[in-house]
Amino acid sequence: MTANILFAARPDRWAEYEKPLRDALDKTGVSYSLSTEFPPEEVDYIIYAPNSEVQDFTPFTRAKAVLNLWAGVEHVAPNPTLDIPLARMVGGGLTEGMVEWVTGHTLRHHLGMDAHIVNPSHHWKPSPPPLAHERAVTVLGLGELGRACATTLAGLGFRVSGWSRSPKSIENVTCHHGESGLRDALQDSEIIILLLPNTPATENTLNAETLALTAPGAFVINPGRGTLIDDDALLAALDSGRVAHATLDVFRQEPLPADHPYWSHPKVTVTPHIASDTRPGPASEVIAENVRRGETGAPFLHLVDRSAGY
Repeated sequence: MTANILFAARPDRWAEYEKPLRDALDKTGVSYSLSTEFPPEEVDYIIYAPNSEVQDFTPFTRAKAVLNLWAGVEHVAPNPTLDIPLARMVGGGLTEGMVEWVTGHTLRHHLGMDAHIVNPSHHWKPSPPPLAHERAVTVLGLGELGRACATTLAGLGFRVSGWSRSPKSIENVTCHHGESGLRDALQDSEIIILLLPNTPATENTLNAETLALTAPGAFVINPGRGTLIDDDALLAALDSGRVAHATLDVFRQEPLPADHPYWSHPKVTVTPHIASDTRPGPASEVIAENVRRGETGAPFLHLVDRSAGY
């Protein structure tokens, strides 16, 4: 039987994904039909981006799984009409891209590179930076992306702590969890990296109270979610010197409004949500493997346990 696979994402993404998806699906040996249009009752798999027009899953009575194109599932998992398996995107270039972006900006702040890249007054200040093992780095969020970033930074010699809602164990990373664990993870931290999901429990994780726990002159790096930071508290901490610099890739409103104070603040670097993205080639391989598994009766990869949160 032919598996009907619906691509439910923005039209511009179809142009990027169609060929890589067909190439990857051809390799599986599965008989399939791939399209952006099927009668809902004839769809077997939904390749899905949360910003697609599909928001009601009720008509998809034959569907076996929703295969998310994004790592984040907070805009999909709570949908009350979704009662079939949901697989998040793991791999697909997401992890590699995030590790590279986070590592680059961590090293940038650790080494004090900005002072030398932008030095119009030609100051000569031969002050070498500390070594990595002298720098305390905290990763908030130890899911797939957070774990990969924490592991990489620990491998470079940084003293890495991590925090998550539930207990985790990562080699060479001091892991904390729970409310008291958040305080322990942030205490005297010099570089804070936010990779938590967007949930009611994580909103404003960095606020006036938690920022006060960090080391004076700390750096904040946020490639996770814009809602993780209390913007007013961060701006106040930047103005007071409590935070030396914030590098922000995600925001509550995107694109970031032209009059937002982050744009003009001398201690803020704005990047336009580029820290990590799925790449059509590797992401298509992940999707195709899950279709193969669904058609052969094997368990899906990277399923979301919605009963345990996400």
